Amino acid sequence: MPSSAKKVQHKATAPAAPLRSMTGYALVRSQTTAGELTIALRSVNHRGLDLHFHHASELAPFENAMRDLLKQNIGRGHIEIRASLNKEEAAAGLACNSQRLRQYVALFQELNSELGLQAKPDLNALFSLPGVLDGVQEVNPLRDEFGVELESALAACIRELNAYREREGCELLRALETEVAELEEQAAEIAAIRSGAIDHFQNRLRERLQNLLGDSGLPESRLVEEAALLADKSDIQEELTRLTVHANELRGILERGGEVGKRLDFLLQEMNREANTTLSKTSGIGDAGLTITSLGLAIKANIERMREQALNLE
Repeated sequence: MPSSAKKVQHKATAPAAPLRSMTGYALVRSQTTAGELTIALRSVNHRGLDLHFHHASELAPFENAMRDLLKQNIGRGHIEIRASLNKEEAAAGLACNSQRLRQYVALFQELNSELGLQAKPDLNALFSLPGVLDGVQEVNPLRDEFGVELESALAACIRELNAYREREGCELLRALETEVAELEEQAAEIAAIRSGAIDHFQNRLRERLQNLLGDSGLPESRLVEEAALLADKSDIQEELTRLTVHANELRGILERGGEVGKRLDFLLQEMNREANTTLSKTSGIGDAGLTITSLGLAIKANIERMREQALNLE
């Protein structure tokens, strides 16, 4: 790498709004008036907010309220919501159906006599027969106060999930800042090489103009237009400027924080186009071109790694 290349250094700064990964997990258990409530949230990458509920039918009346709460606090991701309610079963909630038990015993004795057997009924076995032990606990719908308790538990679970996602977001932020710093250093090195390789660009432009001048039928105005077009196609200053502007905008997006994933993806596509154009313009200009090619490919690798990381950001 040329020693004249200027190193670009930036300090990592905390984003103004939390930067969150789309991957996370949280679980909360809470005692409610209806029993122990367990809520688990798992999130992975997704283009939008995709909510999937898994719970017993008795919790269905509260699903809309849960959905609203999730939408208010999570921007993007495939979210699995699992909720279960463990109700305590009281021993007094069971009763023996004496009439049904007597019917079973009568049938047992009748068959015992017909078959000439001396067997005796087993009470434990009789208790296991259908209808002998009936649950008398009333099944009541969950009340509104449980809905408040459920929303409180869900809110706590969302906070835990977002805290997990923010911790991962901080790791992604550091990785992205490292990549963009490397990209800026490599772009600065290309700019330094370009300054020393202007003669190569001019020589290539001169050769192309000579080829055009060989056509005596070309009017002077057209020749001027072609010369300007070739000059533009031979230099990479515009691409380097755009690449630097895009890198600064990328840093600004990271510093502002919030939901950055989609904006980063679009910006990185633009940066990749500038890198491709730089590579196409610098082929065939000798050793300087080979060095620029090496740096350009490194920039493309930086961009690709940033795109992979950005895919996991909310």
